[in-house]
Amino acid sequence: MTEFGTNLVAMVTPMQPGGGLCEPGRTQLVEHLLASGCDGLVVGGTTGESPTLSDAESAGLVRAVAAQAGNRARVIAGVGTYNTATSIRRARDAEAAGADALLLVCPYYSRPTQDGVIAHCLAVADATELPVMLYDVPARTGVAMAPSTLIELAGHPRIRAVKDAKGDLSEAMAVLSRTSLAYYCGIDELNLPYLACGAAGLVSVVGNVAAGRTAALIRAVRDGDLAEARAINDGLRPLTDTIMRAGTGAANAKAALADLGVIPHATVRLPLVEAISGPAARTPERALPTPS
Repeated sequence: MTEFGTNLVAMVTPMQPGGGLCEPGRTQLVEHLLASGCDGLVVGGTTGESPTLSDAESAGLVRAVAAQAGNRARVIAGVGTYNTATSIRRARDAEAAGADALLLVCPYYSRPTQDGVIAHCLAVADATELPVMLYDVPARTGVAMAPSTLIELAGHPRIRAVKDAKGDLSEAMAVLSRTSLAYYCGIDELNLPYLACGAAGLVSVVGNVAAGRTAALIRAVRDGDLAEARAINDGLRPLTDTIMRAGTGAANAKAALADLGVIPHATVRLPLVEAISGPAARTPERALPTPS
């Protein structure tokens, strides 16, 4: 296991109808993921509905998951926001709560310059002793991390990985060739080509319900058995399309987990609305974020 793991899952945050956090659902989900072959749990990331979580909820989730997982998996805390001071506070809270590493998204909404992105990431990386995985997802943030930015940030001793949801394989290989950054695929539809190009692992939404199959995909590529890897990937495509291409990944993953009986409710917080699936479709929960 690396310091981040290899078969990482971007965990959903189980919630009760009405929007409160669901502790039984969280406990069941963590055990389900660990039993399925997940060795890295990303807590409070995009799929965990991080923009709607309060600081106290974020730290409490990290504390609970870290205590439950123990040494069975790495716990990576999503701490990135559009506010550097808030991101620093969440990073320090995550460190105190027992996180093994941080996931730091490029600041969103403000659309900073590349100099601003660099300053933001360095400030958060300087705030704790934890290793940092950068999260490059321009479709959500409005700003891409330029290759020169990633190369510069790689010089920081605690910035050691990238969750790449940009989808530019040529750029990823160029940065890999010039840095020691570990790359993790953050686009489930592209897991196989990223692994084939040298990615260290995956940060998967689909892994919420198929971590055993993503683990098998990683093993097949590592073993050089590309025919087996293609077969596994082809088998995953219908599930990937269902979760990632119809509505939102967080809502769809929760609906799938609820249908499987892993979590009791598929509730999401506004502005997301619950996905409707299964033979007995649920009424969408339109839960407001719990006040901080």
